Amino acid sequence: MKMKEALVALSLLVLASCGTQQIEKTESGLNPAKFQTELNGKKTDLYVLKNANGMEVCITNFGGRVVSVMVPDKDGTMQDVVLGFDNIADYIRNSTDFGATIGRYANRIGQGKFTLNGVEYDLPKNNFGHCLHGGPEGYQYQIFDAKQLSPQQLELTYLDVDGQQGFPGNLTSKVLMTLTDDNALDIEYEAETDQPTVVNMTNHSYFNLDGNAKSNLEQLIVINADNYTPVDSTYMTTGEIVTVEGTPMDLRQPTPIGQNIDDFEFEQLKNGNGFDHNWVLNTQGDVNQVCATLISPATGIVMDVYTNEPGIQLYSGNFLDGTLAGKRGITYNKRAATCLETQKYPDTPNKPEWPTAQLNPGEKYYSRCIYKFSVDPSVVAQ
Repeated sequence: MKMKEALVALSLLVLASCGTQQIEKTESGLNPAKFQTELNGKKTDLYVLKNANGMEVCITNFGGRVVSVMVPDKDGTMQDVVLGFDNIADYIRNSTDFGATIGRYANRIGQGKFTLNGVEYDLPKNNFGHCLHGGPEGYQYQIFDAKQLSPQQLELTYLDVDGQQGFPGNLTSKVLMTLTDDNALDIEYEAETDQPTVVNMTNHSYFNLDGNAKSNLEQLIVINADNYTPVDSTYMTTGEIVTVEGTPMDLRQPTPIGQNIDDFEFEQLKNGNGFDHNWVLNTQGDVNQVCATLISPATGIVMDVYTNEPGIQLYSGNFLDGTLAGKRGITYNKRAATCLETQKYPDTPNKPEWPTAQLNPGEKYYSRCIYKFSVDPSVVAQ
């Protein structure tokens, strides 16, 4: 039986078993029992992080996914600001990236091929002829080994074996998720390999700071970047790095996401079906500088993003289409949320002039992304 067929069969079993269990719910309304099953000999569960301020983050080790993030708004009301499902069966049944840890290589690798040290590697082509997010059986569909180190910290580990999805080398990956007392979700990625390989890990949470997952168009975005990497009609980077000056890609000041998003006379927005691009960050790897900010005028919730990576992908939920209903039965329509994925640039393995994604034996891959939440009650609707 193929992997996904087995997963769907098991998901139906877990749905049936969860109906009779009575377990205390999380702040976000999740029942941990609905995240407990066994897939491919590994158990899945829901892990809850809480800080001194009452903020809560729920994570499942299926795909290393952030399931819910509860933060206070300007009135002190707790809001769940990420999209997701309220049971493991829906994560298994629906091929989504909601909240997922992405690897071995986040974003796209052109034509599903790259050459490393003179050897060409073939990868699955699962997106317009390219390899997207590590292939159809990337990390988002794998079971991580989980260890809750404290009420505010979860460690996830995964052995990505040589040849899986075509990538070379046995890669030992670790994701450390920490909920800090200044209301930040601090995500650290580490990896080591026994052969030369490429690595690019990120988190694919879909954020809607309104807390209702209806639309992101009135939310404000800021990206600290003077340049971005254009894409062609297959969403693949062209190899250029161009200025944002004088274009809808200039997000250096707070800008409503919906202000120019459908200006398809601008070719890049047409090619991306909205925003689905990588920005070249001005922060140059300084994790102490804000690289991007998302703001909800409705709730006053602000999310600042920090990273040591050179790029960030802004994806505006262009392919959500109303066919999925998530937590609280909310239908996820087009542009219901925003993804901010810190990363190496897309297709870096085929563009040697860009910051390298190569990892060699004896080296340690380290990537860090911080999503820090606060409230600005002065924010008013634009």
